[in-house]
Amino acid sequence: MTGNTGSTGNTENSASAENDQQGPKHKRDLTRRKVVVAGAGAVAAVGVGGSLAAGAFAGEAKGKKATASASAGEVCYKLTSETTEGPYYIDADKLRRDITEDKEGIPLTLSLKVIDSETCKPIRNAAVDVWHCDALGIYSGYESLSTGGGGGAPTDAPSGTPTDVPTGTPTGEPPSGGGGGGGHEEPTDDERYLRGTWKTDKEGRVTFKTIFPGWYRGRTVHIHTKVHVDGEWTDAGYEGGHACHTGQFFFDEESVLASAEVAPYSTSTTERTTLTEDTIYDQSGTTGGLLKLRYNKKDIAKGVVGSITMGVDPDATHDGTDDAVQPGASATTSASESAAS
Repeated sequence: MTGNTGSTGNTENSASAENDQQGPKHKRDLTRRKVVVAGAGAVAAVGVGGSLAAGAFAGEAKGKKATASASAGEVCYKLTSETTEGPYYIDADKLRRDITEDKEGIPLTLSLKVIDSETCKPIRNAAVDVWHCDALGIYSGYESLSTGGGGGAPTDAPSGTPTDVPTGTPTGEPPSGGGGGGGHEEPTDDERYLRGTWKTDKEGRVTFKTIFPGWYRGRTVHIHTKVHVDGEWTDAGYEGGHACHTGQFFFDEESVLASAEVAPYSTSTTERTTLTEDTIYDQSGTTGGLLKLRYNKKDIAKGVVGSITMGVDPDATHDGTDDAVQPGASATTSASESAAS
């Protein structure tokens, strides 16, 4: 992994716990193998009607038991699309499943499953990272660089015509940003909300409690993820191994439009990029990272449950820095759009 390690407050009790389970413009943003664990206690999710998401989170272990191989109700998935890591990744320094901290937004329970795309068997004890922007498009650790926003133009914006307009041709590389492509940026602050790492259980499942992401200039609504395997879980965290998958999760337009009617998303003045306009999502559905979503269509503010199965190659190395699917590229067609779990 690339990036600096931040402070580790608000972690789950232990890395080794095996069974712990912003009106908007609607028409139009080597694996560091160690995670430090410190402190105790989980942060409660915030947002109106959090009971739906919280209930699903608490009931993670109550679902049907998965078989070692594909069953009649589940097919073996082809390789999930690899994408760029983006500039805002921070090494897994928050070992926890509740990554909400104090961020306001629609409660989101993210239910993930990791399987070997060749054998269909679940991959247990994999370290799964997730990170995303807040409801107004801001990334923790990079608040000064993030391109989200709300509340209109700044009141101290300069006016008049500049008298010192630069001349000549710009040199050097353009600044990176936007969470899609570009090189890694070093963190600019110590915030670490909406970031976390946890391990898959014996069924290859892991659940995170967070909020529905907002949007920012140039990208559709999304969540970043990495899957690490072949490492070892210790009292200090997760050591060794490699990243076998770097991807992103996406949300259908219906859900995003519904979220845009709810505060604080409704206060955003940032132009939104739709799912079909996004340069990272490859339009392949489940294989491309499109989440299966469940929520009250009349009241999304009560919470959303998003689920997906990631088919990965545990023997491959995909750190999202040079071998990822490039913007606009197409990946393998999904084996099944309806069997995501």
